[in-house]
Amino acid sequence: MAQRTRTERADRIRHLLETEGEAIQAHASASNARRYETYGATDDLEALRTEARSIKEDAIGRLPDLIETVREAVEANGGTVYVADDAADANAYVADVVESRTDANGTTGDGDTPSVVKSKSMTTEEIDLNEGLEAEGIDVTETDLGEWVLQVADDTPSHIVGPAMHLSREEIADLFNERFDPDDPFETAEELTRFARDHLGEHIREADVGITGANFVVADSGTITLITNEGNARKCAVTPDTHVAIAGVEKLIPTLSDLEPFVDIIAKSATGQPITQYVTMLSPPTDSPTLDFDSPDEPITAGEEPADETGDPDRDFHLVLLDNGRMDMREDDQLRETLYCIRCGACSNSCANFQSVGGHGFGGETYSGGIATGWEAGVHGQESAAEFNDLCTGCSRCVDACPVKIDIPWINTVVRDRVNHSRDPEAYDFLVDGLTPDLEEDGLDLSKRFFGNIGTVAKVASATAPVSNWLADAGPVRAALEHTLGIDRRRDLPAFQRESLVDWFEKRGGPAASERRAERAVTRADAGDDELEIDREVVCYPDVYTNYVDTDRGKAAVRTLESLGVPVRVPDLPESGRAALSQGMIATADRQASRLYAALAEDLDAGWDVVVIEPSDLAAVHREYERLLPEESVERLRANSYEICEYVYGLLENGADPSALSTGDGAEPVAYHSHCQQRTLDLEAPTVAVLERCGYAPETSSAECCGMAGSFGYKREYYELSMDVGERLAAEVEGAETVVASGTSCGDQLETLLERDVPHPIELLAPGGYRS
Repeated sequence: MAQRTRTERADRIRHLLETEGEAIQAHASASNARRYETYGATDDLEALRTEARSIKEDAIGRLPDLIETVREAVEANGGTVYVADDAADANAYVADVVESRTDANGTTGDGDTPSVVKSKSMTTEEIDLNEGLEAEGIDVTETDLGEWVLQVADDTPSHIVGPAMHLSREEIADLFNERFDPDDPFETAEELTRFARDHLGEHIREADVGITGANFVVADSGTITLITNEGNARKCAVTPDTHVAIAGVEKLIPTLSDLEPFVDIIAKSATGQPITQYVTMLSPPTDSPTLDFDSPDEPITAGEEPADETGDPDRDFHLVLLDNGRMDMREDDQLRETLYCIRCGACSNSCANFQSVGGHGFGGETYSGGIATGWEAGVHGQESAAEFNDLCTGCSRCVDACPVKIDIPWINTVVRDRVNHSRDPEAYDFLVDGLTPDLEEDGLDLSKRFFGNIGTVAKVASATAPVSNWLADAGPVRAALEHTLGIDRRRDLPAFQRESLVDWFEKRGGPAASERRAERAVTRADAGDDELEIDREVVCYPDVYTNYVDTDRGKAAVRTLESLGVPVRVPDLPESGRAALSQGMIATADRQASRLYAALAEDLDAGWDVVVIEPSDLAAVHREYERLLPEESVERLRANSYEICEYVYGLLENGADPSALSTGDGAEPVAYHSHCQQRTLDLEAPTVAVLERCGYAPETSSAECCGMAGSFGYKREYYELSMDVGERLAAEVEGAETVVASGTSCGDQLETLLERDVPHPIELLAPGGYRS
């Protein structure tokens, strides 16, 4: 598959923002808000998520055995199980079932076209079942309202759960009016729905075969579970004489008792409902009595025959279990987690980028949203995933949304790394060969190599500032940066400081001077109170941005800690690996993580705490390092590393005097945007608490992400998308006199959009006030 150029990607995103963005944002963000509400009202949510994940881990581990178990159960019930190797195999089998069934009923003998009705199924989308059956002369009708709208429009799904999410009611009305030419034009949602119900009801009644997916398949009983908000799925399953259920092999779970947590959590995750409208459990071929359409008001068990004899003894059932790459994914340590997915779409709804462009931008041949990278790489190949993988910025908001705790950002990072290493050498490789400290092979996109080595770039730019800043803003240089690295010339570049934070700290006296300042602060505090019990020492981590660009927030952190009686060191430490991970450069990140741990080991041994200002670096230490370092090393770092405001909160809780800081009047309003990864680490609350303790009245933003996301917002192909996401955040906070943001990217984005300074909260709290 040929990859789009930067210009083509930019044009595609711009088109989607203009044509589908408004509808997608309204629907996805509304579902996301309802999920927050429902999750918040679920007392045992984390236990439920943990249980669901455990069941999926067990099921995938036992998958070959479960396939044989379900085969025995379905055959004992009178049905058939077929395991399809790939899409062509599955489509051929289903076509044979339809043709043999209609032959048996004399349908094709009369010259009629065999007919199939389908309920919503992403698995059948994956294998292009409709096209496969239509090529065999079989008429196929989608009965899910959204899927049918797309079938009428000859369109493709934009969301795993809400396939027609990208279309407005007005657009659907125009489509139906044009296609069906009603006597009175459709206008309202009720009119559209009533028409669809009546129209599709006729197709269901007359169909030869009904095809459904399956949300879950219980192996030991052969029970098919359909979880929907429309009644069409159960009608497709039981109205025609033949029912074909098509499901990926990963849908198998061991027992009926294992089904309970999934029924509980899937609706909460997908749409924010406590439970879906319809939960249908069938162990087909069922002999359950079906509705007589000629007498719809008559009870289905009426008549002289006993109820258990009213079913059709000729009913036929086929369970098609699809492999199509899944068993290979099961053997892949990095993609295996993808198979835990229950297709709820919560990762899509929680993703700020998805909310702007939907699945037609943030998706591949079939699947969309954060988890799509794993699915597309597994079932369609890496090239399909490569088309949209960079839209995942690693913000990690999907981690809290996922009902089975899949580490979706890591899957995206792994696939990005694999795509990087599958490319042919770049024309510009000779420019960086041997000059960059990364461990990546030739062929890495030059833009990714640049941003993945941003620490080296920043060090050089700082050493040559202010000349480097002047050169970077020169027109010809911006044009060259845009052409070679894809850095959009509309984006303001950071201004590098000639004096780094590390240099500033050493010039003011280093650790010895910091200790004296901390001792004086304790003496002053003791003069008016009981003796303080705070006995901590801190290594303040100089991340790349704090060290070379926004040194003021680093200085504010140092002054704040000293004023609370804590001596500080600011050593010259290696990069955390965050920048490399964002570009899919795992080998480089692995080395950087090892070097950072080695550099901190002696301080950890001595009992020093590590305080981090940039949340994305702390997220690397607390989350990604478990993939890079030995377990014992990771636990040591986790146990002794803190976000700056979290640490200040701990000091205040343990007796430190807030009057040493810059305080408000008790009601001074502050708009606060917490970094996305900071929220995933559950660290928004400590910052809010510190601001409140210090006399401010913080109001937190609801936006999932600022849209800048490190290097993402600099790239030409994503500039419009980045600004679209950022503008939603800016609209929330623009009325506030004071706006603070915890993350580098967040502050930069808001400063651009609001055209004023947006400091880190620690700068607001530091003794003497902002930028003193």
